[in-house]
Amino acid sequence: MNIERFNKLKENFKNRNIDVEYFDSLEDVKLYLLDVIPLDCKVGIGHSGTLQKMNITELLIQRGNIVYDKELGKDRNESKAIKKEALLSDWYISGSNAVSVDGRIINVDHSGNRVAAITFGPDKVIIVVGVNKVVDTVKEGINRVKNIASPLNAKRAGYNPPCVELNKCVDCSSKERVCNYLSIVEGQTDGNRMKLCIVNEECGF
Repeated sequence: MNIERFNKLKENFKNRNIDVEYFDSLEDVKLYLLDVIPLDCKVGIGHSGTLQKMNITELLIQRGNIVYDKELGKDRNESKAIKKEALLSDWYISGSNAVSVDGRIINVDHSGNRVAAITFGPDKVIIVVGVNKVVDTVKEGINRVKNIASPLNAKRAGYNPPCVELNKCVDCSSKERVCNYLSIVEGQTDGNRMKLCIVNEECGF
């Protein structure tokens, strides 16, 4: 990602009261997270291939944080309970399906827990995004969410809505669709709550 494009993105998010930081690698982001997140706080994790690649859940647990990650659940009911606990955590870490240079964060969820926590609940939110998720406009972001992220995430999760085979959204009503909740973050009232971390690697879907 060239510096001119990043500076434009950062300025547009600044105008929407969201701070943006740039990192050369996921390793740098991991070190940043372990530095800024207090040892005595509860941390919620939004399911993300990017975060799994960093192994951040295990690292936080090893050093003593209480971590709510649905992947730690032994079954569906336990995972659901963990997702509810994450909504009231002190800090919340998540990936994102798309970020636009014009200053929006675009996500789609299957059950809605991740977009809910990003919007309200945890006191602090950090969103980690690879450069492959950066698009120019919110319209392009929605297109990416529906036609790239959702089919790949559905396939990864073992669901089979039409987009998995067609590799594009057909606005289906399948019971197996994973794009039930679309969220667009346009800004925030508390400028200290949410931070966006852009990493110069291709991460996740």
